[in-house]
Amino acid sequence: MKLHEYQAKEYFARYGLPVQTGVVIDRAEQIAGLALRYPVVIKAQVLVGGRGKAGGVQLAATPEDAQERARVILGMDIKGERVARVLVAEAADIEREYYLAFVTDRAAGRVAAIASGEGGVEIEAVARTAPDKLVRAEADPFLGFPAYQARVVGRRLGFAGSVLEEFVRIATALYRLYWTEDADLAEINPLALVGGRLLCVDAKLVLDDNALYRHAEAPPSEELTQLEAAARRAGLAYVELDGDIAVIGNGAGLVMSTLDLLAHFGGRAANFLDVGGGASAEAMQTALGIVQQKPGVRAVFINIFGGITRCDDVARGIVENPPKVPASIRLTGTNEAQGQQILKDAGIAAGLDPDEGARVAVELARRGAQAREAR
Repeated sequence: MKLHEYQAKEYFARYGLPVQTGVVIDRAEQIAGLALRYPVVIKAQVLVGGRGKAGGVQLAATPEDAQERARVILGMDIKGERVARVLVAEAADIEREYYLAFVTDRAAGRVAAIASGEGGVEIEAVARTAPDKLVRAEADPFLGFPAYQARVVGRRLGFAGSVLEEFVRIATALYRLYWTEDADLAEINPLALVGGRLLCVDAKLVLDDNALYRHAEAPPSEELTQLEAAARRAGLAYVELDGDIAVIGNGAGLVMSTLDLLAHFGGRAANFLDVGGGASAEAMQTALGIVQQKPGVRAVFINIFGGITRCDDVARGIVENPPKVPASIRLTGTNEAQGQQILKDAGIAAGLDPDEGARVAVELARRGAQAREAR
């Protein structure tokens, strides 16, 4: 789960990491009366990168200037995300920028510290163009990231004296945050030298979704749409897409191949929804209820290959909550005959061939689109 910068900085401050004084607002008028020292920087709070290039980060010298710039940024569209809030923070006179992050290295099976003397830019660009400027160190799962290891990294970045000791405190605190909060990524970019001291000018924090049950205080995810959040609460894997054919399948691989099948026949999926192995009738009812709430859905394609999943359970779920839009159903596997009979008795047709099921779903969606145009 990605956090906004202002949320990440709240975590940073909790762990003693130095951050700028700032306030989050959602209306430009709120800037008046803020107890901040000018100049200030106004930063769009969105969960995508490239804010600065899009005009979502601006400096302001006075409260009036800040209000005007906030009005420009609020409501801006940055890579498909509308800016609903901005962070107004005291500007920093940066002498030099560095990079520091802890990230989950799945290939190595370790937590990796990544640092560089080239901060303020995408670290991927540094890795491509100047890999020698990257410093990497792995954290031992038992020892963590002790001060002596942070000191080695700091020296390689060119730090010395009191600034080196400050870097050690920041690096060990950032690791502690990363580990304690079950993060996938904890990043400072840039870690800036300001007035001879280090400051976390930007903050990025990505929490592991699978560990959120251990962190009741974590803010709600703003990455999910309303339907994605409802599906997660129901224990279903659901991702919204931009097509008009709702998709329900069992197993991530099957659902992904179903999306490919629809594309092969010229259709576009409205979602990815995996009811999982051993899906119950209740899960199928819930899945049908969720996928049909998305505006613009003209057809449903239910593609079930029963292994652990029983076709008769799936069929009961479909019968108890029948599709409200035209549906194409492919149902085969465990208890196939019983499932097919349950659907037949309810007047619902189902086939065995996934290709034919996808072709029919695309045709149903086209008819729906044509009927709407004719009205």
